[in-house]
Amino acid sequence: MEKVLVIAAHPDDEILGCGGSIIEHIKRKDKVGIIIAAEGITSRDTIRNIKKRKNEIQKLHSVSNKVAKNLKVNFIEFLGLPDNRLDSVDLLDLVKKIEKIIIKFKPKVIYTHHGGDLNIDHRLINNATITACRPYPGQTVEKILTFEIPSSTNWADAQKELAFTPNYYQEITKSLKNKIKLLSMYKDEMRKWPHARSIKAVESLAYYRGATIGVKSAEAFQVVRHIKKN
Repeated sequence: MEKVLVIAAHPDDEILGCGGSIIEHIKRKDKVGIIIAAEGITSRDTIRNIKKRKNEIQKLHSVSNKVAKNLKVNFIEFLGLPDNRLDSVDLLDLVKKIEKIIIKFKPKVIYTHHGGDLNIDHRLINNATITACRPYPGQTVEKILTFEIPSSTNWADAQKELAFTPNYYQEITKSLKNKIKLLSMYKDEMRKWPHARSIKAVESLAYYRGATIGVKSAEAFQVVRHIKKN
């Protein structure tokens, strides 16, 4: 049994990025926790207005809670930070919020965003997570995997040093149907085909990643660090 922590910027990122892998971890009786950093919704306004969007935020978080309950994860925690405005939060404060949960939960495996994504929140969550997981003596985190988010990872600058180059795969052939079901619960966050964040695009990506490694469907990740301890 392993402890696994998914650190996502927005509601729905946890399923888009590694929903199938979460399902596989739960099947293996691993303990899984989820962090959602930003509240969502408020980036749709020129000026952040939580009061104006209060009901919508609550509705979105209710969906995330239902998704977490369906997954049967151990916990989901909302940090309630500014949506698509994480650059307005001191990086140290973001690191400390993540680090506090890591110290309490003691995960061995971390899933988080790729550092080259177009979305600023994704990049900052990547930065803060890797900082919070620095390998000091006694650190429990042994594996850090970054995931891809359709419409953010694939829309980013294609410079070689920023590109998502997967080198770790999880087969999700038996989990894909449930992943899609969970994504469908986030209906207000999904888009119509041929948008990159449509159900059909997510399915197609899973088939492509699966074909890359000779299975029917998979999720792809990039390894940041993998420590094997005696």
